[in-house]
Amino acid sequence: MSNQAVLASQWMATTAQRVDKAIETSFQNWDVSAQQLKEAMHYAAIGGGKRIRPLLVYATAALSGKQLDDVPGLDHCAVAIELFHTYSLVHDDLPCMDNDDLRRGRPTVHKAYDEATALLVGDALQSMAFGLLANSALTEAQKVGMISSLATSGGLAGMAGGQAIDLENVGKPLSKEALENMHRLKTGALLRTAVKMGGIAIDLNPEQLKSLDQYASALGLAFQVVDDILDATSDSQTLGKTAGKDAAANKPTFVSLMNLDGAREFARKLHLEAIESLAVWGDNAYLLKAIADKVLYRQS
Repeated sequence: MSNQAVLASQWMATTAQRVDKAIETSFQNWDVSAQQLKEAMHYAAIGGGKRIRPLLVYATAALSGKQLDDVPGLDHCAVAIELFHTYSLVHDDLPCMDNDDLRRGRPTVHKAYDEATALLVGDALQSMAFGLLANSALTEAQKVGMISSLATSGGLAGMAGGQAIDLENVGKPLSKEALENMHRLKTGALLRTAVKMGGIAIDLNPEQLKSLDQYASALGLAFQVVDDILDATSDSQTLGKTAGKDAAANKPTFVSLMNLDGAREFARKLHLEAIESLAVWGDNAYLLKAIADKVLYRQS
């Protein structure tokens, strides 16, 4: 392993701990009467996970060469994107959606509590994410840009739209193009927003943001392809969620469409596309490259 790879691995471990600490801080000083809801929100938010989205926020901001503490509002950005992602997982696990009992190696929120609480947890985490951005040390222009991007990536033209397409096509054959489109919305949109938020935090110009979006777009689709591969090949204990549920639900996946070898080759192609798109940034992008490697070679 190269020295740069070692540094990147250490950075990711340290920065993931930074995210966890910032999430804990975000739940402090909430004097509310709905204590069970707060407890359930906290249960969902601190339940582990890969923290890929906040890592992308930090890694993109690191392109500036600044220390993370010197980028105003950055921790709020990282926590906001992770809480928004967590909200989507809580709702995705509900019986009316994917009906899953396991998430991040623990009972899903509706199993640990109940369905109504899980619904409210998702709603409240989404609101909390926007509140963190609105009340951060970001400039007003940065706040507007990030809130707009997060709202778009979570809505009809992003995650919610992709999920709707997914539900509409259970048991139906999808072309590769249609499957890609679905997952660029369902999974990719929020990953792209994570990179954009990091770029906005360091005041990158539109051309630079567009360049980074090529990386994020390829990475987002690669993430889903690897997810499909792991769902077909791994076990529930390793994944931290129910393995084989896509096949059991007769959902279209990259594995069912392309077979395992084809899906693995497609993931490698997307990974290479993501890495090559970073060439303009030189060695400054080594953290973003390391995250792309993490996505391709992950086991859960």
